[in-house]
Amino acid sequence: MEPTSLADLLDLQEIDLDIDRLLDRRQSLPELGRYKSAHERLEARRLDRDAKADELKQLELDLDKAEGELEILESKLDEHETRLFAGGMSARETEHMRLEVQSLRGQRGTMEERVLNLLEAVDPVRGELAVIEGEIAEIEGESAVLAATIKEQWRAIDGELARKEERKAEAVAPIGPDMLDLYEKLRGIKEGVAVAPFDHGVCGGCHMALSPAEQEEALAGDVPRCVHCRRILVA
Repeated sequence: MEPTSLADLLDLQEIDLDIDRLLDRRQSLPELGRYKSAHERLEARRLDRDAKADELKQLELDLDKAEGELEILESKLDEHETRLFAGGMSARETEHMRLEVQSLRGQRGTMEERVLNLLEAVDPVRGELAVIEGEIAEIEGESAVLAATIKEQWRAIDGELARKEERKAEAVAPIGPDMLDLYEKLRGIKEGVAVAPFDHGVCGGCHMALSPAEQEEALAGDVPRCVHCRRILVA
């Protein structure tokens, strides 16, 4: 293998490492974690909102029903009181009507209390629902800002990646397919560093010093390889 080809590998690796750093940066933006957290909070508050809305709906249905029943009771009571006060009934009928009116008045009192309790229950739930809706709107605004920030940063990173990919295409051109295949395999198992400078008997990849015998062994093959880490060596 020509020395210039090995030097080309160092250039290619530098570009690949830059690409790796850009990809890592793209996936680890601080805003991504904050966006995820905001999304989780948003989903939780939406569930709270739905549950509170269901609770309010049931209360309002119960209130409508209670008010309707109270209206029917009051109408029936008015009718019975009118008949009672009008007279013209036997003593037995009058007593029966009096007891019926008394019963209806008791039912009306109970129903009025129920309506009052429901009215008192509805307002706080409406208030809680309004608070949740406000929080949802706030989180949605936060998420929108974060999404826009992430999109803008991704656009910048993707632009850098595109330029690096263009440079990589140029750097790959002079490298033979067999050497390129070895390079890619080593990159996959050596944390992205397949090629290392070899200076003063020291491997720049694992930083191990090679003895004279090890140096001779490392440089004997068509492709110089560190005897310790097996990276490609460029002297």
